[in-house]
Amino acid sequence: MNYLSVENLAKTYGEKQLFSELSFGLEKGEKAALVAKNGAGKTTLLNIICGKVLPDAGQVVLRNGIRMDYLPQTPLFDPEQSVMDFVFSGSIPALQAAREYEQLLWNIEKQGDTPAMQAALEEATTRMDRLQAWDYEEKVKEVLYRLQLPKTDQKMGELSGGQQKKAALARVLVEGADLLLMDEPTNHLDMEMTEWLEDFLKRQNLALLLVTHDRTFLDNVCSKILEIDNARIYTYQGNYAYFLEKKAERESIERAEIEKARNLYRRELEWMRRMPSARGTKAKARIDAFDQLKEKALKRTDGQVPELSVESRRLGNKILEVNNLCKSFEGVPLVSDFSYTFKKGEKIGIVGRNGIGKSTLLNMLTGRLRPDAGHIQVGQTVQFGYYTQGGLPQREDKRVIDIVKEVAEVVKMQDGSEISASQFLNYFQFEPSTQYNYFSNLSGGERRRLYLLRTLMENPNFLILDEPTNDLDVYTLMLLEDFLLHYQGCLLMVSHDRSFLDHIADHIFVFEGDGKIKDWYGTYTEYKRQKAEKERQEKEEDKREKRQSARQESRQSPASKPKATFKQRKEYEEISARIAALEEEKRQLDSVFSGSETDPVKITEASRRIAEILPELTDLEDRWLELSEIVGE
Repeated sequence: MNYLSVENLAKTYGEKQLFSELSFGLEKGEKAALVAKNGAGKTTLLNIICGKVLPDAGQVVLRNGIRMDYLPQTPLFDPEQSVMDFVFSGSIPALQAAREYEQLLWNIEKQGDTPAMQAALEEATTRMDRLQAWDYEEKVKEVLYRLQLPKTDQKMGELSGGQQKKAALARVLVEGADLLLMDEPTNHLDMEMTEWLEDFLKRQNLALLLVTHDRTFLDNVCSKILEIDNARIYTYQGNYAYFLEKKAERESIERAEIEKARNLYRRELEWMRRMPSARGTKAKARIDAFDQLKEKALKRTDGQVPELSVESRRLGNKILEVNNLCKSFEGVPLVSDFSYTFKKGEKIGIVGRNGIGKSTLLNMLTGRLRPDAGHIQVGQTVQFGYYTQGGLPQREDKRVIDIVKEVAEVVKMQDGSEISASQFLNYFQFEPSTQYNYFSNLSGGERRRLYLLRTLMENPNFLILDEPTNDLDVYTLMLLEDFLLHYQGCLLMVSHDRSFLDHIADHIFVFEGDGKIKDWYGTYTEYKRQKAEKERQEKEEDKREKRQSARQESRQSPASKPKATFKQRKEYEEISARIAALEEEKRQLDSVFSGSETDPVKITEASRRIAEILPELTDLEDRWLELSEIVGE
């Protein structure tokens, strides 16, 4: 069932054509990612689809009766509106009933239970039953809890930018649209929230079109990739790895065709220069064909990007020593008794939930924040390069090339050679036309990219990056990864991008809470896998302890042990069989995600079914444990 049809869209801003004759569609339950370089028109396309921007040509067709919602990068809201009023701003009656029910529970918790409160709660419960709104209520609780939004009357204008984005994300998730557009939904989310959002979106039977720089998120959620390249759109039915493979094949074929066209163009150009006097039909057709050939032959191709390794200042034997560092805010410990001696050439990632102290540690290391206790000793040869989340200060009246030349006219490479500031800009996807554009005309991603390359141009020998992947396109991320892999100095980076961390970091500092920082030697994926296995073992051990305790109590008081009835034995056998069947079904469904299946409908159905199986298995296992004690097995 088709939910969305985009037909022959075209859009131009000034002299820059973003796309032309762009067509694609989305089916019910299909989840697709939109990828392109910064400034290529991803956000513009989403705005056209949701009606905020008019195209120059073409049309967008939505299926009658479906509800569409949009999560922009920068949400719009009334600063005086409360968080809860904003999250529940939809007009769906069942959603409003869930809002009223949640508000009453919060009021009872805050003000205490009264007869009037109980009467209102009973009335709200009746309304929930009548509108069948309990599914909404469960979704609301899950979303608010996972995104850690305040269940208060706090105003939207009082929240940080990250909290405002999370509130906007909560709003579109609880409303439950049939077609959802999302522009960088993982920005400002920590890893736990991102992993929850992945699972949540996989469970929803909706059509999804999202823009994201998070390649792991893209792989886990989407089974279709739409790429805007050179003003055209290309469709790939598969994950990110499949997209890279097929994109490389397509570009190789295109380069061969362009080279063939150039050879033919040279021959035809000689013929045109001779100014054929013939005015016959064949000659005119050849002249018309020449114009088409010229356009193809002169088409620019992106060649192999050279490896760049910027020269960094020499590091001495003593780099950075941290001894018993401590820092608290309002009595909450963020860093407690942390010690570490940094070594030459190591690349360290930092992970942990939002607000746990990651940026606080970076600010103490760079001298921007004083610790409560402990010492930081910085080597005399250390030159920090610090890329913060705040971004580059506004330079509206400056051109891109001038902003970069304020740092250096040329950049020294590791091999002793030099490249110009313009060439360095070109490496990071700033074409000559963009280099002479004004800062005010840059997109959010282009501004972040400009700030990043300015930081790299300063030739630091100790590079600190705080969320460098936010707002960068996947192409720039690959360039940045390659750059950092060849970087000779020390690297310390905070990132919620799991793929980025896995590719770059030698080991990671894990903020575990209460100021504790664990040094894990390995990738984040390995850490997450070991943590999940440890939690699974602890859960199994807890079950075994409960079972042993129940049996011990039963042996100590045999007279009180209930004898299993026929009904209980039959239930025990049925549950055992049901658990075995569900575990086998889950194993088969897991193979859908680990195999080569690319059908979005099958993947969505498998995800939905697994979400149903897991809670049922948990309930059955708990009941099985109870019955096993009575049955005596």
